[in-house]
Amino acid sequence: MALRTTKRRPVGTWSAQRRQDAMEQSREAARGPMDLPFLLLTLLLTAMGMVMVLSASFPSAYYENGGNGAYYFIRQGIFALLGLAVMFALSKLNYQRLRGVGRLLLWASLALLVLVIIPHNPIAITENGATRWLGIKGTVLRFQPSEIAKIAVVIYFSATISKKRGKMQTWRQGIWPYLLILGVIAGLMMLEPHLSGTILIVCTGIVLMIVGGIKGWLIPTGIVGVGLVGTLYVTLVKKGILHYGEDRINTWRDPFNADWYRGDGWQIAQCLIAIGSGGIFGNGLFGGRYYSVPNAHNDFILSWIGNAAGFVGCCVVLGVLLAIIIKTFATGACSEDMLGSFICAGIGGAFMAQIFVNVGMNLRLLPVIGVTLPFYSAGGSSVLMLYICVGLVLSVYMHNTKKLFG
Repeated sequence: MALRTTKRRPVGTWSAQRRQDAMEQSREAARGPMDLPFLLLTLLLTAMGMVMVLSASFPSAYYENGGNGAYYFIRQGIFALLGLAVMFALSKLNYQRLRGVGRLLLWASLALLVLVIIPHNPIAITENGATRWLGIKGTVLRFQPSEIAKIAVVIYFSATISKKRGKMQTWRQGIWPYLLILGVIAGLMMLEPHLSGTILIVCTGIVLMIVGGIKGWLIPTGIVGVGLVGTLYVTLVKKGILHYGEDRINTWRDPFNADWYRGDGWQIAQCLIAIGSGGIFGNGLFGGRYYSVPNAHNDFILSWIGNAAGFVGCCVVLGVLLAIIIKTFATGACSEDMLGSFICAGIGGAFMAQIFVNVGMNLRLLPVIGVTLPFYSAGGSSVLMLYICVGLVLSVYMHNTKKLFG
C-alpha cells in the first residue's frame, strides 16, 4: 500500500500571499472614479456653511477681537481646508484596511476620555463648567476626545458586526459587548459632563446594532424604555428630587419665565425670537436684524439662518443636509461587502441624530444640550471629524465602482 504524501506549505507563505492579494485589491479598487454628486453636495454645504458663519459671527467677532469681524470666518475656513485635504486623502484609502484599526482607535479614545477627567490635568481645558477638551488653553490647539470616540465606535462596530452578523441576535456576542462599550464611553463622558456627545455616540452605536440584525423586539422595547426614562427624569426634576439639568428643563418648559428669562432662559428665548422674526424669506444675511443669541455661529446657527434666510432658507439648508444623508445610505446599500455598508450606515445615523437634536433644540422641541449643525456650525475638531466621515463614505464608493457601474 502506497503512502500518501502531502505537500507542505512553507511557513509564512500564506500570510505573505494574503498581504500581496490585499495590496493588489487595494490598488485595483482605488482606480474607481470620485462620487461627483456626493462631492458637489459636500462642497456646496461647505460654501453655504462658510457664508452662514461669517453672517452669524461678524457682530460678536468684531467686538471680541478688536474689530476683526472675520475672525471666526477665517478660523472656520482654515479647518474646512484641512478637512477637505483629509477627506480627499481618505477617499483614496481602501476602507478595508480599517478592520484592524477599529480596536486600536477605540482603546485610544477611551484613554483620551480618561485623560480628560483626571483632576488638575494641565492639558485638560474647562469651559462653561465642563471639561471636554485636551490641548493648550487660549489657542486653537485643542480637540474633543469625544469626536475621536464617535468615529472609533463607527469603525469598530462596523468591523466586528460585519464579521459576526449571524451571531448578532445572541446576547453574549451581539448585544452585551456593544452595550458594555457604549456604557463605558457614556460613563466617562458624563463625568466631563458631555450630555450631547453621549447621546450622539450612543445613538450611533444603537443604529449600527439595529442594522447589524439584533432581535427585532428589542427595537420597540428600547424606544419605549428611552421614552419612560426621559419622562421619569423630567418628572423628578420638576419635583425637585433631581437637580442635574434642572435649569435646562425649566428653560425648555418656559424660556420666557421672568425668573430665568434674563439668565438661563436668555439663549433659547432669543433663539425663538430670531427664528420667528425671519418670516418666510428672512431679513437678509448681513442687513437683517441682529438678536443677542449666544453662540449664534455654533450650536444656534439655525436660529440665525431662520432670521437671515427665513423659513425658505431653513428648508433649503435642511434639504441639502437630507440629500447628503440619503446619498450616504445609498452608497452603503451599493457596497460589495458588509463593512462598507455598516460604515455608511453608522455615519448616516450619526448625521441624522446630530441634525435631529440640533433642530429640535433650536425649535424648543428638545432641551438645550449643545449640539452643532453639521457643515454649518463653527468648530475645530468637530469640523475635521465631519470631513473624515465624508472621506470614508467617498472611499466606500470609489472602492465599489465595479458593482455601481457594472
